[in-house]
Amino acid sequence: MVVNLNTLYSIFQSRKLVLLTAFVAGALGVFAFAPFYAWPVAPLVLAVLFALWHRAGSAKQAAAIGFAWGLGLFLSGASWLYVALHVYGGMPAALAALAIFLFCCYLSSYLMLAGLVVHTLRKNNQPVIALLVIMPACFVGCEYLRGWFLTGFPWLILGYSQTPGGPFPAPLAGFGAVVGVFGISWLLAISAGAIVLLVRPLSGLTMQRRGALAVSGAVLLIWIAGLALSQINWSTPSGPLLSVALVQGNIAQDLKWRGEQFDVTRNQYFQLVKDVNAKLIVLPETAEVTFLDEIPPSYLGALKSRAEQNGGDLIMGAPIVERDDAGNQLRYANSAVSMGVSPSQRYDKHHLVAFGEFRPPLFSWAYNWLNIPLAGFTPGPITQAPMRVSGHSVAVNICYEDTFGAEIARPLPEAELLVNIANMAWYGRSLAADQHVQFSQMRALETSRWMLRATNTGLTAAINERGEIVKSLPQFVPGVLAVDAIPRQGVTPYVRWRDWPVLVGLGLVLLAAFFIRRRK
Repeated sequence: MVVNLNTLYSIFQSRKLVLLTAFVAGALGVFAFAPFYAWPVAPLVLAVLFALWHRAGSAKQAAAIGFAWGLGLFLSGASWLYVALHVYGGMPAALAALAIFLFCCYLSSYLMLAGLVVHTLRKNNQPVIALLVIMPACFVGCEYLRGWFLTGFPWLILGYSQTPGGPFPAPLAGFGAVVGVFGISWLLAISAGAIVLLVRPLSGLTMQRRGALAVSGAVLLIWIAGLALSQINWSTPSGPLLSVALVQGNIAQDLKWRGEQFDVTRNQYFQLVKDVNAKLIVLPETAEVTFLDEIPPSYLGALKSRAEQNGGDLIMGAPIVERDDAGNQLRYANSAVSMGVSPSQRYDKHHLVAFGEFRPPLFSWAYNWLNIPLAGFTPGPITQAPMRVSGHSVAVNICYEDTFGAEIARPLPEAELLVNIANMAWYGRSLAADQHVQFSQMRALETSRWMLRATNTGLTAAINERGEIVKSLPQFVPGVLAVDAIPRQGVTPYVRWRDWPVLVGLGLVLLAAFFIRRRK
């Protein structure tokens, strides 16, 4: 009896070690993303997950391993949401911490699902099939599901780790214009499976060893192909250089919404732009927090006059309200408006942030704990034409929207430039702003267009068509980033097909694995 109890205790301890290993590997995954840009970390930590899945003895254990790995990644990489909920949203500290933990558990549940499917499909299959086909497809399939279900939260998709920024070029970045971020995730997952195969047969048969080396050679060729693809010019200049001024107001989030601060904020922005000589001036999301029709006409006139003197236009973030004949509010949108020599135009944010910009069904109770102004925005139309400003076609997106590649590709190929306006002050001095600029880098890669980012507190940056940060401002200081951007034209494979090739490929792989499993 004592022996049996000791055996059970040993098994329990080993299971705890497996879950701890998965958790730590997931937590280390944050170093693959900005601001660290240590892209080799991505396939390595994923290889740990695949190795643990390969050794899992039951569906329950495989699910627990996936959950633990995901929890490590999201607690280390997305815990900055606590700042928005507690520091600026007013939620009590303990409740905010619990909310973030439960949210990270929700995100991890997708990897738990992946573990269940992996264990079901890999039975009776050779290791090469399990590690190179089944596990990568399940992992990326659940990444896509997380980025789509319930409006989606596509933060920390592993493919983002391959954007330019580290001391060495990321080999798979070249695939961005071809298959997008989810395609890169798939290639990373296949690479992780190859790493496990290469390590696994060290004590095995010579034939297994040769097979693993052959697979590793094939993966190496994929990485070389990625480097070659990064040399292709998917777009060409559509005109001369365009002088752009990206304005960073650095308005503190705890002051931004106070009535006595409104004139101070307006004066801050006007002082920043009054001497700017650029064809296109861009102010951040909600640079003006009052409704557009309530802004003093003199202030709007001064901004418009500055743009006209430069022979160009100005884009500014501001909420816009629609009213009935009696003046009552009907709906309001998180918008960007233009003014200057071109006719005034507007873009309304379509992909809103749950809790921050709209109230999900059944969760109105959460607002008893939150103090978030203008949390009832109405989404804009799915398809909106690019703005025609400063002589060019400019596709505007607002904050969180640039995490959705297929949506950013909609206005192309008409759009020659991409502009993102954001207010990252909600998240303080955390990893959020660095991670967000990395998502903009991927959008530039996918579309082969410049992405111009104007943010309240940073990171304000200009990103070229290769996803490289050309210039940026330091965070938490007011300033103007002057850059000569290159408007571009052309269609990348990703813009043409978006995520459909990857989705169809994942579907075919998983269906084939399912039917083979049933047949066996």
